[in-house]
Amino acid sequence: MAMTKFKFDLNPVDSIVADAVGEPGHRTFFLQGRRGREIVSLTLEKQEVSNLAISVLQLLEELEEKYPDLPPAAHQDRALRSETPFEPNFRVSQLIIGYDEEDDMIWLIAKAMVADESGAIVDPEDERVPAARFVASRSQMRALSEYALEVVARGRPNCPLCGRPIDREGHFCPRTDGHAVPISV
Repeated sequence: MAMTKFKFDLNPVDSIVADAVGEPGHRTFFLQGRRGREIVSLTLEKQEVSNLAISVLQLLEELEEKYPDLPPAAHQDRALRSETPFEPNFRVSQLIIGYDEEDDMIWLIAKAMVADESGAIVDPEDERVPAARFVASRSQMRALSEYALEVVARGRPNCPLCGRPIDREGHFCPRTDGHAVPISV
């Protein structure tokens, strides 16, 4: 396997956050890291942010079991904040997470979604695909995950019948076959 060249390499990050901008139903989700004056912002889907947060928390739990002598990843007291204005560097197509045992750091590699001339998505393993690496402490990644789950939960409520998000304009649930009053929040 060829060594990935990173267009953006924040090793280590000063800060890292997964957040969203916009109104529920029209939010843009992103991962943002900072190292010194360099800020890297990558757009993701809501479900990808949720999956990242859950994966990090699972990794932290596995690390605490595998390395019982590791001090627990501390909860950070200071509030996470994203930098503004928000200008994404690229849209993520693939996230890879891992642990560097020697340095006790978690790394996250994000690969861009790139389309070729015909509009087909280029394989993320292709060397032409830009990648970003974020290297963070276990505590930073715990804070990212806990905050990301809060951000995801702030979205639109789900319909109790069909599970789809309820828009402010109302929601016609397919499970009612049009026989019920529209649900709104």
